[in-house]
Amino acid sequence: MVFDAVVIGGGPGGYVCAIKLAQYGKKVALIEKENLGGTCTNWGCIPTKALLTATHLLDESKEKASKLGLKISVEGFDLAGIMAHANKSIMMSRKGIEFLMKKNNVTVVKGTAEVVNRKKVRIKESGEELECENLVLAHGSVPTIFPPFSEVEGIWTSNDVFLMKELPSSLLIVGGGVIGVEFATFFSSLGVKVKIVELADHILPYEDDDVADEVKKSFARKGVEIKEKAKVTGVKIVSNGYEVTVVDSEGKEEISVVDKVLVAVGRRPNIPEDVKNLGVEIERGIKTDLRMRTNIEGVYAIGDVRGQIMLAHVAAYEGVVAAKNIAGIEAEMDYSAVPSIIFTNPEVASTGLREKDVDREKVKIFKFPLSANGRARTMLENIGFVKVIADKNDDTVLGMSIVSPVATELIMEGVIAVRNKLRAHQLEESIHPHPTLSETILGALEGITDKPIHL
Repeated sequence: MVFDAVVIGGGPGGYVCAIKLAQYGKKVALIEKENLGGTCTNWGCIPTKALLTATHLLDESKEKASKLGLKISVEGFDLAGIMAHANKSIMMSRKGIEFLMKKNNVTVVKGTAEVVNRKKVRIKESGEELECENLVLAHGSVPTIFPPFSEVEGIWTSNDVFLMKELPSSLLIVGGGVIGVEFATFFSSLGVKVKIVELADHILPYEDDDVADEVKKSFARKGVEIKEKAKVTGVKIVSNGYEVTVVDSEGKEEISVVDKVLVAVGRRPNIPEDVKNLGVEIERGIKTDLRMRTNIEGVYAIGDVRGQIMLAHVAAYEGVVAAKNIAGIEAEMDYSAVPSIIFTNPEVASTGLREKDVDREKVKIFKFPLSANGRARTMLENIGFVKVIADKNDDTVLGMSIVSPVATELIMEGVIAVRNKLRAHQLEESIHPHPTLSETILGALEGITDKPIHL
């Protein structure tokens, strides 16, 4: 079987790349050893957001119903029902991808791919061989776990959460990044006593400290304990759970017992030996140029296997760029305006530069509080803000951070502005609908160009 391209891995990078290649008239095969959709559909984006949709609604009902004049009571929740919703969301997404494969005439091969050389791939289980002019490596990533956690039975990674049958009474989460805070949001909403241990100066270390502070306010209301600048140095099984030793930056030791431990310190590229033997250059992950080309002619790499920005939407667009170049259309990745989104409650979203990374002498920074927004008041929301960073000379928008309900949707105004080097006045002079949360962006933009009207 000879193909214009063989794609290994059916995650958001791989399946998007395969579809795009097919749309360009190429004969394509996609090899996937498990389920289409990769980590995103099966163990990440889709199931976590399904779980968080349930707990967001639960929080809204408990915290706001009586204040809004609604006489409703929330009796509790059914964990099995919540998990069933997550599984249904997964299955619907998988079926959607399967439909797209058939629609675009992509040959899907179920099995483990073994790279023989840059133009031949063997299916381990059947021995079938596929020949190709181009090879796209989209192997994805796996959860990171290391000693002492890897040496103790029953420690959770993010994958294990979706297999649980009952809630733990208490949970210690190692890592306060995106995965850690999203699971802290979910479990604390269901009454689990949650503690986060983060090695960096603050949770969400890739975001600004004021963004992290807003998230900590919401966690404080839910009783989540946060240990920053701290490290887990020991964990062992005891009769009633796990005994965990945490040491802070001053060397002070704290020992506590929890029902479960979840390690959420990120993911690492999945690079099997056959790929290494191919001779691709590896630096953390498989190294590529901006056209997604490796050091080997005709071999491309996309998504988490590169070990760079491990986000589904980045992988998907890298798949598009790889497909274009394989099809003879010159294209390069632009990482200047990648949106970072976090489904805490309230949500967090950022794009472009962060305040911690800029020279304050060269930029303007303005922050508009959510509490000054009319729509937010109708929603009983007061935690959050929109922050805009702009060039001091010409007000070009360089970055935006949002903490707000539906921040993950609102951030696209910032993405478009940063990507297209728009100036603050160009956005400000665009009429924003009222009353909406998008007016918080308008207020921040007004603070860059002159003075905000509603502050």
